[in-house]
Amino acid sequence: MRTLLLGEALVDLICERPVSHMKEADAFVPHFGGAVANVAVAAARRAAPPPPAGGAGDDAWGGWLRERLEGEGVDLDWFGLLPGVLTPVAFVTVDLRGEPSYAIYGDTIEAVIEALQDRLGAAVDGCDALFVTSNTLVGERERALTLRARERALEQGKPVLVDPNLRLHRWREPAQAATEARGLVRDAFLVKCNGEEARLLTGEDEPEAAVEGLLAAGARHAVVTRGPGGAVVRGGGLKLDMPGVPAHPISTVGAGDVFMGTLVAGLAATRFYPPAIAAALSDAVEEGARATERWGALG
Repeated sequence: MRTLLLGEALVDLICERPVSHMKEADAFVPHFGGAVANVAVAAARRAAPPPPAGGAGDDAWGGWLRERLEGEGVDLDWFGLLPGVLTPVAFVTVDLRGEPSYAIYGDTIEAVIEALQDRLGAAVDGCDALFVTSNTLVGERERALTLRARERALEQGKPVLVDPNLRLHRWREPAQAATEARGLVRDAFLVKCNGEEARLLTGEDEPEAAVEGLLAAGARHAVVTRGPGGAVVRGGGLKLDMPGVPAHPISTVGAGDVFMGTLVAGLAATRFYPPAIAAALSDAVEEGARATERWGALG
């Protein structure tokens, strides 16, 4: 089954040593970036390549990104390189705790809009499920595109998967980010949040309470990750607390995307059979932990 991934793909330029400030960085190495690219590659590596829906610029970095996505076996039917658009890049530094800071250059959503505004309906119709994040909700044009895709998928009875992937620096107010992201929860087949995202969406500090809050908001199934503490899943009769696995983290960049890509692959392999969420959770926790042990989500 094909899960259409709606959102941004960009290039992460990562300083592969811990620093306390961007000015201390002395070299950067290119990696896959953006939730869509990371989820797509993580799923493709488990033999379930979902098509990203969007694009990049028809420039050197866009060619770099497309060539490597293609090399990973990612389905590029709905991913285009657009003349006159600059592929966005993110300069990324990581501190001693493994926490990243980003300086993004370029409009990361422009390519999505330009690539899909006339093809969105065909893209949704041609796939079996839809994955969305809040990153395409910030501006009016991309928000309308995202909500249109969501409603079309739901009307056709297709599973909608949601990862808020909240980047609060993109929003004028955190409350607006939470409100818009909360609007994606209703009727979603699966909502995956980290602890802070779950708190913003539900008001609950504890993951176990937050996951129940996501179900109360209309999600059919919900997963809340707990960093090194693993993850909890609830909904549809599922109730599972998955412990974390030992890791030696150096960077948390994209670890949640790898977790989500692993879940997407497990669900696609079973035609979105709900118990597959529990079955895939162990692999997702493992792969998310391994992602923290390398520079860049996917090495």
